[in-house]
Amino acid sequence: MQILTKNDLKNIYELDEHLWLQETIKILKENRLNDLDVDNLIEELEDLSKKDRNRVSNFLEQIVRHILLLQYWTIEYERNQNHWRAEIQSFRTQLRKYLTTNLHNHLTDELELIYQDGLEYVREKAGFSVDFPQNCPYTLEQLLDKNWFPGH
Repeated sequence: MQILTKNDLKNIYELDEHLWLQETIKILKENRLNDLDVDNLIEELEDLSKKDRNRVSNFLEQIVRHILLLQYWTIEYERNQNHWRAEIQSFRTQLRKYLTTNLHNHLTDELELIYQDGLEYVREKAGFSVDFPQNCPYTLEQLLDKNWFPGH
């Protein structure tokens, strides 16, 4: 059995990321910390963290979009309310599967920015014919609560 060096790992990373990951896990399990390709490990961990933040932010934006449509796009309400409510529930369920304390804190910090992104979408979808609130009128707790829907 050949023991890989840091340089071997760095080369593997460029050729086969999956193999690099398997070897890195093996090195960690064997507590051979001096053999770790630390630079690429840090890059991968940062990327993983960014993916998680983006995933929960995207789910929350979808919730915001559909709640805004449900509450404010009255001309489409009768035709689309059940669809919008179902979408809200689906995105809440998906978000709940990934939410951690750290990611909850991220959503708290980014709520207004996420709202602005969702607002931009619904304005376009409604043909700029609806007067949506400029700033987020919802709390994060409301948006995440599976039993909460805005009054119509």
